Amino acid sequence: MPRTLDSQITLEKTPSYFVTREAPRRISSMSHQTKLIVVVRNPVTRAISDYTQTLSKKPDIPTFEDLAFKNRSLGVVDTSWNAIRIGMYILHLENWLRYFHLSQMHFVSGERLITDPAGEMGRVQDFLGLKRIISDKHFYFNRTKGFPCLKKPESSGQPRCLGKSKGRTHVQIEQEVIEQLQEFYRPFNIKFFETVGRDFKWD
Repeated sequence: MPRTLDSQITLEKTPSYFVTREAPRRISSMSHQTKLIVVVRNPVTRAISDYTQTLSKKPDIPTFEDLAFKNRSLGVVDTSWNAIRIGMYILHLENWLRYFHLSQMHFVSGERLITDPAGEMGRVQDFLGLKRIISDKHFYFNRTKGFPCLKKPESSGQPRCLGKSKGRTHVQIEQEVIEQLQEFYRPFNIKFFETVGRDFKWD
């Protein structure tokens, strides 16, 4: 990490940190004061999105249903598949709580980041102890992508939007499969909500 003055905050992002077993210990050994921001979304939607992205790179992979279940008729979910395991947020959180206090962690709703980006960013700024500078005026809704983008700064000619891999149409999954996965995730979600003190309303 770069050297940081007392008046500065250094940010770094890597999606795999939250689910990498060794990450909490390594980050804690670097600094006990680190604040952690985690974006979470409905784990079923997250798994479908994960699969959609993989499918775009490897079109010959098995179907979502084949990968998600060990036994579909019995509803036995394959938790060894990364797309499923990542969404079991409470398991990853418990590992982090061995090294960090819950007060050092802030959870951003991936759904509300789309519907109310300024609100979610306001809470992030509060968590970091920053003055609320980012507001509604900094966002516009990109109809092509289906989510908000940052308006262009005065010094730049281009608005800032997420890359081509974001906002693509998800693979269509049978409603019964979605319901089976919702049922599977429910106890994990409930424990996660209770632990972080926020109901993300994924049912």
